[in-house]
Amino acid sequence: MVRTFHQISDHFFLSDIILAATDTTSTMVEWVMAEILNNPVVMRNVQDELTRVIGTNKIVEESHLHKLTYLDGVINETFRLHPPLPLLIQRCPDESCKVGGYTIPKDTVVHINVWAIHHDPNNWTNPLDFKPERFLNGKWDYNGNNVKFLPFGSGRRICPGIPLGDKMLTYMLASLLHSFEWNLPKDEDFETSDEFGFVTKKKKSLVAIPSQRLFDASLYMG
Repeated sequence: MVRTFHQISDHFFLSDIILAATDTTSTMVEWVMAEILNNPVVMRNVQDELTRVIGTNKIVEESHLHKLTYLDGVINETFRLHPPLPLLIQRCPDESCKVGGYTIPKDTVVHINVWAIHHDPNNWTNPLDFKPERFLNGKWDYNGNNVKFLPFGSGRRICPGIPLGDKMLTYMLASLLHSFEWNLPKDEDFETSDEFGFVTKKKKSLVAIPSQRLFDASLYMG
C-alpha cells in the first residue's frame, strides 16, 4: 500500500499518542498477572523476592523498585511474549531505498512487526515458553540497543515515556503481588490467547480473586 506522508495526518498521530499512553499500562498489568497466575512457581518466586526486599510489615515504596530484579525479569518476559504494541509507528521514506535486500519505494508505509521479532525461534529458544530467567543476566533493557527486544521501539522515535511507564508498571504489580494472594475462580477456564489490534489485549479478560497477604490489616487503610 502506498500512501503519502500527508495522508497519515493528525488523526493518526493523536490516536497513537492517546492509545499508547492509556491502553498499554493497563493491558500489561493484566498480561503479567495472567502469566504469573498460570505459572505458580513464578508467583512464588516473585512473592519471595517481595518479602525479602520489603518484608511483611510494610507496603511497597519507590525505593524498593530497583531491587526487584526477578519481578523485572517477569515484566520483560511478558513484554516479549505479549508486546502491547505489536507494530511500531509507521515509517514512510521520502525516497526509494534498499533495506536488507528489499527495495522500499518512495512513500510506502512500512511497519516493524515487533510481535514476530519477539516470537522468532532464531532470536529466542522455545519462544512460546514463559521464562523470566531469560532476562536475569542484566544485558537487556528497554532502550532498543538489541533489536531482538523492542517493546518500546528504538532510535529517535523510541517511546519517550519509558521511565514513567516502567516505574508505574513495576509499582502497580509489586503492590498487587505484595499485598494480596491471588487465585483464579473455581472451574475458571483459563487461557492466554491474544486479541490483536492497535494494542495486543488478552482475548478473554482476566478474573482473579485477591485475599489479604500482609499481617497488619492497617496497611490496607488509607
